[in-house]
Amino acid sequence: MQSFVFLPASMPDSAVVFASPHSGREYPPDLLAASVLEPVALRSSEDAYVYCFFLAAPAAGAAVLLGAVPRAYVDYNRAATELDPALIAGISSRSLNPRIASGLGVIPRVVAGGRAIYRGKITQAEAERRLRLYWKPYHAKLAEILAQNRARHGRAILLDMHSMPRDAVSMSNQHSALRPDIVLGDRFGASAHSAITDPVAEIFTQAGLRVARNSPFAGAYITQAHGQPSVGQHAIQIEIDRGLYLDERRVAPNAGFGAFCDVMDGIVRKLARLGQDPVAQQTLAAE
Repeated sequence: MQSFVFLPASMPDSAVVFASPHSGREYPPDLLAASVLEPVALRSSEDAYVYCFFLAAPAAGAAVLLGAVPRAYVDYNRAATELDPALIAGISSRSLNPRIASGLGVIPRVVAGGRAIYRGKITQAEAERRLRLYWKPYHAKLAEILAQNRARHGRAILLDMHSMPRDAVSMSNQHSALRPDIVLGDRFGASAHSAITDPVAEIFTQAGLRVARNSPFAGAYITQAHGQPSVGQHAIQIEIDRGLYLDERRVAPNAGFGAFCDVMDGIVRKLARLGQDPVAQQTLAAE
């Protein structure tokens, strides 16, 4: 099983890189054998069908990196050190953080809804094997692509694409019309300059989608590790409401899937052109 799928740009004339670390949907036999969950339950942690939104990107000049390993097996959006002592034998609890405590470390203990994946623990050797074979190659490839874009264009723009459960953005005591369709996370400016985030938000807004920033998702490990605005490397986490295109219970496209793919096709083309924009480059250079 490979770590990632890389789709190079036909003509690499955009500084933008699209990534979907949770697109993996090939479930290894050892996970299926060890899990107490049905396959459809394991898939609840996927960013299912998000890869379909990038089909126009390579022709538009932007590279695409897709995770090939399911999130339930290895989570590329966690640090390699986020190991869960409740799942992995021999791991100390001293480095526990809220993500690990909730079962969502780099080797997840649960899927969506807090449902346990395993009957018991896995070995530390097994956790290290997954990190060596899958997590490390994915991040090495992502770092390589971003470095190439910086060398070629003077900057790199990582758009890290995810999907969020519809109930994750429900706002209690507020009308559903206020629920965002898209949440952009730039770690409150720490992982991307506003000269990048502002036009990204505008592109989604012009497509008729409601956009929120940094709440409830400000960006996780990937934006933290790969977003370095001071050296011209920007990273934005983009969360898309699954209810726009997915039947979450069946993890299958809903009736609006085709229409939403058309909307995203136009958005992706515009986002790729953002990476070709000399005005944005001059603005960043001036600051």
